[in-house]
Amino acid sequence: MGNQIHQLPDHIANQIAAGEVIQRPASVVKELVENAVDASATKITVKIKDAGKTLIQVIDNGKGMSETDARMAFERHATSKIAEAKDLFHLTTMGFRGEALASIAAITNLTLKTRTHEDELGTELQLSGSQVTTQEPVQCPAGCNFQIKNLFFNVPARRKFLKKDTTEFKHISEEFIRVALTHPEIEFELIHNDQVTYNLPATNLKQRIINIFGKTYNDKLIPIETQTTLGHIHGFIGKTELAKKSPGEQYFFANNRFMRHPYFYKAVMLAFEPLLQKGQFPVFFIYFDVDPDTIDVNIHPTKTEIKFENDKALWQILQAAVKEAIGKHNLTPSIDFDMENSIEIPVASNQPEPATAPEIKVNPGYNPFEKEQSYQRHDSFKQYERKNPQENWETLYQDFDRQDSESELRFKRETDLDTNTQTDNFSSARFFQLKQKYILSHVKSGVMLIDQKRAYERIIFEQLQQNLNLEKSSTQPSLFPDEFNPNPLAADTLREIIPELAKLGFQIEEQNDLFLIKGVPGELTDLQPGQLLEHLLANLDEANPDLHESLTSLVASKLAQISSMNHHKALSQEEMEHLTESLFTCQMPNYTPEGKPILRILTLEEIDKLLTN
Repeated sequence: MGNQIHQLPDHIANQIAAGEVIQRPASVVKELVENAVDASATKITVKIKDAGKTLIQVIDNGKGMSETDARMAFERHATSKIAEAKDLFHLTTMGFRGEALASIAAITNLTLKTRTHEDELGTELQLSGSQVTTQEPVQCPAGCNFQIKNLFFNVPARRKFLKKDTTEFKHISEEFIRVALTHPEIEFELIHNDQVTYNLPATNLKQRIINIFGKTYNDKLIPIETQTTLGHIHGFIGKTELAKKSPGEQYFFANNRFMRHPYFYKAVMLAFEPLLQKGQFPVFFIYFDVDPDTIDVNIHPTKTEIKFENDKALWQILQAAVKEAIGKHNLTPSIDFDMENSIEIPVASNQPEPATAPEIKVNPGYNPFEKEQSYQRHDSFKQYERKNPQENWETLYQDFDRQDSESELRFKRETDLDTNTQTDNFSSARFFQLKQKYILSHVKSGVMLIDQKRAYERIIFEQLQQNLNLEKSSTQPSLFPDEFNPNPLAADTLREIIPELAKLGFQIEEQNDLFLIKGVPGELTDLQPGQLLEHLLANLDEANPDLHESLTSLVASKLAQISSMNHHKALSQEEMEHLTESLFTCQMPNYTPEGKPILRILTLEEIDKLLTN
């Protein structure tokens, strides 16, 4: 063989190991904060600049390190947390492999200042690419102070693939939150570009959740707790009002270590299944306190995968605990008998009102010799009278080919909706509404079904897009500005998209960590501005704006989707006609901005097949 086997130098081996342990700036924050927790710190401060690309600084008041330990800590597989192989099976610390500091030092310029509580002087250690450049005594507080600069300076390929600052900082915040949720007794602080993002005092678990995710969680968290011989399961689940459209705020912890566990996740989803609509995901913060001997965390470098010895039994216990909490707080849905149009039955009273005799009303001015007026139907039936079609709206589908999903539907103008066919006893009404969700209309080829909500979504989207193209977005000023106070992550996203929102007609100003909504687009005046922005930010986070070329188009699409949420309502004949006219004036009336179908025509042949024996 031409190539001989040889041993790699330590600095190359450390860079290879760093590729597994340190994937992005958030990985550095995770490892250093977990080390601070293991060092019995009561206060941990994380300072970030440029989403960690320029600086990551983690300061704690833990035990600190001696001069010898500080030097040894950056050697590969150097750790104080385990001594022999059997220690892997009863871990009580966050870290144990001894790879993190060596991996971080291999790809950064690192400075460490540390002092134990017993020593008067501390140690300052500087490393660059695994090489120690200086080590000298220094006066510093007890604990550790890590400064990480120029991340991936010697691995340019990895640095090139980092996302933009807002995305990387979201990952940093997520790692920070995971540790903060496991240790509410520790004070945490996160500072980004000299602005405090999170300031979390020591408190209890529920208050820690509220401090992180906002005051809206205060009365929407339901405690769960069950104690068995296999372990202690406790935490909180969110009420259905907190349900999201993506699995975001869902946290499992095992012995205060964050984990991903699809098996346990399914147990929670099955418990919530009767309560949530399709596509909704519950919020939960669930903690497992089990014997360390019954779990294995040494599976993945990130330590987020954990195997349980009694996973099947814990699965049943978890599902039962969630169902019990749901039942105790009466979250189960009430039975719907579709009583919307039924006769109202009065409720019996202990002290009924005295019955009154019926009255006969007489018109004293009635003259029977006057010309008798023709009978007039009640006004409530006038909306069902047949009317001549409005012009330029009845462009309906013909030659509809369901097999060709990529072909555009062709339109044909129909000046009369089957007026010459007297055998159809469908009704004289042109439109019908089904369950306040669908609009039905009979056409020459069959029956047309329109999804009411999706039609609104397409109409609003094209209105917003048209205003953008003409650069004359309409704004409806608010007499009293609405105050919007999002959580820190949502606030960062909002600051980024304020220019795009301004193009759409929003007027938003930031004052003292509050956002004042002084105006909204004219098409969205029926919505609460604060709730609209809250839904928008949640949708943008789920959609991952980094993957879209035009953020403005994405914002317009999400605004249209959110503004149509409340359009499942009863419509009059005039409203249904106006909606249909507006839909067919759109450039693409067939699909929503996300590509979902808006309407379909059931031909007579298809209906015949459905009713064929």
